[in-house]
Amino acid sequence: MSLSKPVYNLLGVYFEQLFNHPIRTKSITSCVIATTANYTSQKIGGAKKVNKETLYAYGLYGLIFGGTIPHYFYMIVEKALRQDMKFRKLVFFLIERFLYAPLTQVVSLYVLSRFEGNNHKFAMNNLMKLYVPLLTLNWRYLSLPVFLNIYFVPPMLRVLISNIVGFAWVVFVATKRRKAAEAAKAAKGAEASTSKSS
Repeated sequence: MSLSKPVYNLLGVYFEQLFNHPIRTKSITSCVIATTANYTSQKIGGAKKVNKETLYAYGLYGLIFGGTIPHYFYMIVEKALRQDMKFRKLVFFLIERFLYAPLTQVVSLYVLSRFEGNNHKFAMNNLMKLYVPLLTLNWRYLSLPVFLNIYFVPPMLRVLISNIVGFAWVVFVATKRRKAAEAAKAAKGAEASTSKSS
Protein backbone atom coordinates (compact mmCIF):
# COMPACT_ATOMS: atom_id res chain seq x y z
CA MET A 1 0.00 0.00 0.00
CA SER A 2 2.88 2.37 0.82
CA LEU A 3 4.33 1.83 -2.68
CA SER A 4 1.04 2.56 -4.43
CA LYS A 5 0.71 6.11 -3.03
CA PRO A 6 3.90 7.47 -4.71
CA VAL A 7 2.87 5.71 -7.94
CA TYR A 8 -0.58 7.32 -7.84
CA ASN A 9 0.99 10.69 -7.05
CA LEU A 10 3.40 10.33 -9.97
CA LEU A 11 0.57 9.35 -12.30
CA GLY A 12 -1.45 12.32 -11.06
CA VAL A 13 1.41 14.71 -11.85
CA TYR A 14 1.94 13.05 -15.24
CA PHE A 15 -1.74 13.35 -16.25
CA GLU A 16 -1.85 16.95 -15.04
CA GLN A 17 1.22 17.79 -17.15
CA LEU A 18 -0.21 15.85 -20.10
CA PHE A 19 -3.42 17.87 -19.92
CA ASN A 20 -1.74 21.27 -19.42
CA HIS A 21 1.40 20.80 -21.55
CA PRO A 22 0.68 17.92 -23.96
CA ILE A 23 3.54 18.38 -26.46
CA ARG A 24 6.22 19.01 -23.86
CA THR A 25 5.08 16.04 -21.75
CA LYS A 26 4.87 13.68 -24.74
CA SER A 27 8.29 14.82 -25.99
CA ILE A 28 10.01 14.30 -22.64
CA THR A 29 8.29 10.91 -22.21
CA SER A 30 9.38 9.87 -25.70
CA CYS A 31 12.94 11.05 -25.00
CA VAL A 32 13.14 8.94 -21.82
CA ILE A 33 11.63 5.86 -23.49
CA ALA A 34 13.85 6.10 -26.61
CA THR A 35 17.02 6.61 -24.54
CA THR A 36 16.16 3.74 -22.21
CA ALA A 37 15.31 1.47 -25.16
CA ASN A 38 18.64 2.24 -26.86
CA TYR A 39 20.52 1.59 -23.62
CA THR A 40 18.64 -1.71 -23.23
CA SER A 41 19.50 -2.67 -26.81
CA GLN A 42 23.19 -2.01 -26.20
CA LYS A 43 23.18 -4.08 -23.02
CA ILE A 44 21.30 -6.95 -24.70
CA GLY A 45 23.87 -6.79 -27.50
CA GLY A 46 26.63 -7.33 -24.93
CA ALA A 47 28.21 -3.86 -25.13
CA LYS A 48 30.87 -3.50 -22.45
CA LYS A 49 30.97 0.26 -22.95
CA VAL A 50 27.82 2.27 -23.67
CA ASN A 51 27.89 4.09 -27.02
CA LYS A 52 26.93 7.58 -25.88
CA GLU A 53 26.54 8.90 -29.44
CA THR A 54 23.66 6.56 -30.20
CA LEU A 55 22.22 7.10 -26.72
CA TYR A 56 22.15 10.87 -27.30
CA ALA A 57 20.86 10.41 -30.85
CA TYR A 58 17.86 8.36 -29.72
CA GLY A 59 17.15 10.72 -26.83
CA LEU A 60 17.32 13.77 -29.10
CA TYR A 61 15.15 12.10 -31.70
CA GLY A 62 12.57 11.21 -29.05
CA LEU A 63 12.63 14.76 -27.67
CA ILE A 64 12.28 16.52 -31.04
CA PHE A 65 10.23 14.07 -33.10
CA GLY A 66 8.93 11.28 -30.83
CA GLY A 67 6.33 13.42 -29.08
CA THR A 68 5.51 16.07 -31.68
CA ILE A 69 4.99 13.99 -34.84
CA PRO A 70 2.54 11.47 -33.33
CA HIS A 71 0.80 14.24 -31.33
CA TYR A 72 0.01 16.23 -34.48
CA PHE A 73 -0.70 13.15 -36.57
CA TYR A 74 -3.32 11.80 -34.16
CA MET A 75 -4.80 15.27 -33.65
CA ILE A 76 -5.08 16.05 -37.40
CA VAL A 77 -6.54 12.66 -38.35
CA GLU A 78 -8.93 12.76 -35.38
CA LYS A 79 -10.26 16.14 -36.60
CA ALA A 80 -10.19 15.26 -40.32
CA LEU A 81 -12.34 12.14 -39.97
CA ARG A 82 -15.96 12.97 -39.18
CA GLN A 83 -17.30 11.47 -35.95
CA ASP A 84 -20.29 9.94 -37.76
CA MET A 85 -18.13 8.47 -40.54
CA LYS A 86 -18.73 4.78 -41.22
CA PHE A 87 -15.70 2.59 -40.34
CA ARG A 88 -13.98 5.72 -38.97
CA LYS A 89 -11.50 3.86 -36.76
CA LEU A 90 -10.67 1.39 -39.50
CA VAL A 91 -9.87 4.29 -41.87
CA PHE A 92 -7.78 5.88 -39.09
CA PHE A 93 -5.91 2.58 -38.68
CA LEU A 94 -5.26 2.26 -42.44
CA ILE A 95 -3.96 5.84 -42.63
CA GLU A 96 -1.60 5.11 -39.74
CA ARG A 97 -0.32 1.88 -41.23
CA PHE A 98 0.06 2.93 -44.88
CA LEU A 99 0.88 6.64 -44.66
CA TYR A 100 2.19 7.51 -41.20
CA ALA A 101 4.30 4.37 -40.55
CA PRO A 102 6.18 4.48 -43.90
CA LEU A 103 6.90 8.22 -43.57
CA THR A 104 8.05 8.09 -39.94
CA GLN A 105 10.26 5.09 -40.79
CA VAL A 106 12.09 7.24 -43.37
CA VAL A 107 12.46 10.16 -40.96
CA SER A 108 13.66 8.03 -38.04
CA LEU A 109 16.26 6.03 -39.99
CA TYR A 110 17.72 9.11 -41.69
CA VAL A 111 17.61 11.52 -38.75
CA LEU A 112 18.99 9.03 -36.22
CA SER A 113 21.96 8.39 -38.48
CA ARG A 114 22.60 12.13 -38.84
CA PHE A 115 22.23 12.70 -35.09
CA GLU A 116 24.92 10.04 -34.60
CA GLY A 117 27.29 12.23 -36.62
CA ASN A 118 27.15 10.34 -39.92
CA ASN A 119 27.19 12.20 -43.23
CA HIS A 120 24.30 12.36 -45.71
CA LYS A 121 25.69 9.58 -47.94
CA PHE A 122 26.09 7.14 -45.02
CA ALA A 123 22.61 8.03 -43.69
CA MET A 124 21.05 7.44 -47.12
CA ASN A 125 22.86 4.11 -47.58
CA ASN A 126 21.69 3.03 -44.13
CA LEU A 127 18.14 4.13 -44.99
CA MET A 128 18.12 2.22 -48.29
CA LYS A 129 19.48 -0.94 -46.65
CA LEU A 130 17.11 -1.02 -43.66
CA TYR A 131 13.92 0.70 -44.83
CA VAL A 132 12.01 -2.13 -46.56
CA PRO A 133 12.93 -4.91 -44.06
CA LEU A 134 12.05 -2.72 -41.05
CA LEU A 135 8.82 -1.41 -42.58
CA THR A 136 7.75 -4.97 -43.39
CA LEU A 137 8.46 -6.04 -39.81
CA ASN A 138 6.67 -2.93 -38.53
CA TRP A 139 3.54 -3.88 -40.45
CA ARG A 140 3.79 -7.50 -39.30
CA TYR A 141 4.41 -6.97 -35.58
CA LEU A 142 3.06 -3.52 -34.73
CA SER A 143 -0.24 -3.56 -36.61
CA LEU A 144 -2.16 -5.28 -33.79
CA PRO A 145 -0.90 -2.89 -31.04
CA VAL A 146 -1.64 0.09 -33.31
CA PHE A 147 -5.14 -1.27 -34.02
CA LEU A 148 -5.85 -1.71 -30.29
CA ASN A 149 -4.43 1.75 -29.54
CA ILE A 150 -6.69 3.44 -32.09
CA TYR A 151 -9.79 1.43 -31.18
CA PHE A 152 -9.64 1.37 -27.39
CA VAL A 153 -7.29 4.06 -26.03
CA PRO A 154 -8.54 7.62 -25.38
CA PRO A 155 -6.92 10.16 -27.79
CA MET A 156 -5.00 11.90 -25.00
CA LEU A 157 -3.13 8.67 -24.12
CA ARG A 158 -2.44 7.33 -27.62
CA VAL A 159 1.06 8.81 -27.92
CA LEU A 160 2.01 7.42 -24.49
CA ILE A 161 0.76 3.93 -25.41
CA SER A 162 2.48 4.06 -28.82
CA ASN A 163 5.72 5.10 -27.06
CA ILE A 164 5.44 2.23 -24.57
CA VAL A 165 4.86 -0.24 -27.43
CA GLY A 166 7.61 1.60 -29.27
CA PHE A 167 10.07 0.73 -26.48
CA ALA A 168 10.33 -2.86 -27.76
CA TRP A 169 10.40 -1.57 -31.34
CA VAL A 170 13.25 0.86 -30.58
CA VAL A 171 15.23 -1.96 -28.93
CA PHE A 172 14.73 -4.00 -32.10
CA VAL A 173 15.54 -1.13 -34.52
CA ALA A 174 18.59 -0.06 -32.52
CA THR A 175 19.89 -3.64 -32.63
CA LYS A 176 19.31 -3.85 -36.41
CA ARG A 177 20.98 -0.48 -37.00
CA ARG A 178 23.96 -1.40 -34.82
CA LYS A 179 24.48 -4.68 -36.68
CA ALA A 180 24.23 -2.90 -40.05
CA ALA A 181 26.76 -0.27 -38.90
CA GLU A 182 29.14 -2.98 -37.66
CA ALA A 183 28.82 -4.84 -40.97
CA ALA A 184 29.49 -1.63 -42.93
CA LYS A 185 32.53 -0.86 -40.76
CA ALA A 186 33.88 -4.41 -41.19
CA ALA A 187 33.36 -4.22 -44.97
CA LYS A 188 35.15 -0.87 -45.08
CA GLY A 189 38.03 -2.28 -43.02
CA ALA A 190 38.31 -5.32 -45.31
CA GLU A 191 38.25 -3.04 -48.36
CA ALA A 192 41.01 -0.84 -46.91
CA SER A 193 43.22 -3.83 -46.06
CA THR A 194 42.69 -5.28 -49.58
CA SER A 195 43.71 -2.00 -51.24
CA LYS A 196 46.82 -1.79 -49.01
CA SER A 197 47.91 -5.34 -49.84
CA SER A 198 47.47 -4.73 -53.57
